[in-house]
Amino acid sequence: MNPDKTILEAKNLRVRRGGGSVLDISYLGVPEGKVLCLIGPNGAGKSSLLLALSCLLKSSQGEIIFREKRVGSNYTVFDYRRNLAMVFQEPLLFDTTVFENVAAGLKIRSAPQVEVKRVVEEYLERFGIGHLAGRSARKLSGGEAQRTSLARAFAIRPEIIFLDEPFSSLDPPTRESLMGDLESILRETRTTSIMATHDQMEALRLSDQIAVMNEGKIIQIGPPVEVMNHPVDEFVASFVGTETILTGEVIRRNAGTFSVSVAGRVIEAVGYASPGEYVILCIRPENVTVSTGSSKDITSARNVFSCLVKRIIPSGAFYKVELDCGFPLVTYVTNHAREDLFMHEGMDLTASFKATAIHVIRKKLLPGPG
Repeated sequence: MNPDKTILEAKNLRVRRGGGSVLDISYLGVPEGKVLCLIGPNGAGKSSLLLALSCLLKSSQGEIIFREKRVGSNYTVFDYRRNLAMVFQEPLLFDTTVFENVAAGLKIRSAPQVEVKRVVEEYLERFGIGHLAGRSARKLSGGEAQRTSLARAFAIRPEIIFLDEPFSSLDPPTRESLMGDLESILRETRTTSIMATHDQMEALRLSDQIAVMNEGKIIQIGPPVEVMNHPVDEFVASFVGTETILTGEVIRRNAGTFSVSVAGRVIEAVGYASPGEYVILCIRPENVTVSTGSSKDITSARNVFSCLVKRIIPSGAFYKVELDCGFPLVTYVTNHAREDLFMHEGMDLTASFKATAIHVIRKKLLPGPG
């Protein structure tokens, strides 16, 4: 396996239904041994892309290239699909035992009986269901059924595994346990994987690359850190958790920074932009700090604003706090920080964030005079 080699490519891939386009992919390259997560809202085309790449959904245009061979031309669809495995949101199991379900793909491939027994037992143990080998698939819980489905997929040692929202129907504890096991197996086996999910936390945890989709197109693709911190547009920014997205006009250029007017307040950002230019400022909540102080002496951040606490929203391990600084701003605080600040809705605070913490999306120049 060469981790720098592209194992799968899609070129000018189009899928149409009912006279409309549901998938329009100019190019997608999947590196060997990596995990690519497709994220996006419902209806973005994630599942359609998985099905098209696995040749389970017929495309109206384009080509799929596997290991430099064009599928359907100099490489048959049948031969291509023997190298793949697919796991759906709802497990599709045969009405037989767990052991026989996991063994199914190996038996179809005429693997020797000794090999079938060894591999099935290996993957039953990997996914923590060895004790369920003789149980009927009809008597499994949702988590057990999905573990069986995953074990069956990995047992054939596919060159690429497609995962269509495999955790979405599971309760949180089951999801967390199964995700941990899948993460370990993916890293250990280095199986090339493409997973569709609407959960950005799943994508961040599992992926080497993230592709953000909308309306059947890939809007941005890259390493998770790049996509999360440098979104290409407002849609991507909002989808990957950039809670504060502001539009303003550049009013002056400084040495290495520029000043932006937003709702009458001035925000300093790092980079290059010209006076009169519209820009979008993206500020992630984890980069915003709040305190009870009122002076810029309390922080080295370039941007310090008095603000009013509008809402405090419990969000699992932290609180999401919506602030009014003359413009809307969102931060996250821990319960400990909230208690230390005696934070409550309606109180005054000071919010700060560094100029370097702002991701800037440049828009357009304002029309000149005349």
